[in-house]
Amino acid sequence: MHEAGSGPEAAGEPGPVEAEVFRRAMRHPASAVAVIAAGAPGGRAGITATAVCSLSDAPPSLLVCVNRNARLTGVIRASASFSVNFLGTDQVALAEVFAGRAGLAGERRFDDRLWATAVTGAPVLADCLASFDCRLDGEYQHATHSIFIGRVVAIAEAGHRHGLVYSRGAFRRIAPME
Repeated sequence: MHEAGSGPEAAGEPGPVEAEVFRRAMRHPASAVAVIAAGAPGGRAGITATAVCSLSDAPPSLLVCVNRNARLTGVIRASASFSVNFLGTDQVALAEVFAGRAGLAGERRFDDRLWATAVTGAPVLADCLASFDCRLDGEYQHATHSIFIGRVVAIAEAGHRHGLVYSRGAFRRIAPME
C-alpha cells in the first residue's frame, strides 16, 4: 500500500495521499461513460463523465459530480435541470468531443441531428444506451466539485448495443466472461 508524505504519520495517523497517486489508482476501476448535458437561455453545455451513479429508486434519482470550473456547472444551476446520457461502444467519437479532445467547445459540441430537447428543457442524446432527464433536486460542494442530485422525470432507452466504459486511461468495451 502506498502511503504519502511525512508528518502526521509519526503520530500514528496516515499522511495525506498525493493527488497523482489517487488519480492513478482511480484509473483502474471500469466506469460507465456518460455525457452530462444542460441547456439554459445562454446556451447548452456538456461534459463526458464517469462520476455518475444511481442514488435512489424512490424517488428515482441520480448523482453527478462536475468540476466547479466547468461551464456546465453554471448551466445546470441556471436551468435547474440536466440530462445523463450513457454511451455505447460505437460512440467513442462523441465521448471525445465532450471530453474536450476534438477541438470543439460550447454549442459547437452539439450536433443537432443527434440531440433532442427533454421535458425539462435539457438536451438529451437521441440514440444512446439510456438517457435520463433530471430536475435539479440538490447541490452540494466538495473541494473542486459540485455534486448535483437530479430527480429523474423521464427515461429513454435504446440499449441494443454494448456500453462504453473507461478504465486505465482508455475507452473500452466489456465482453461477457466465458
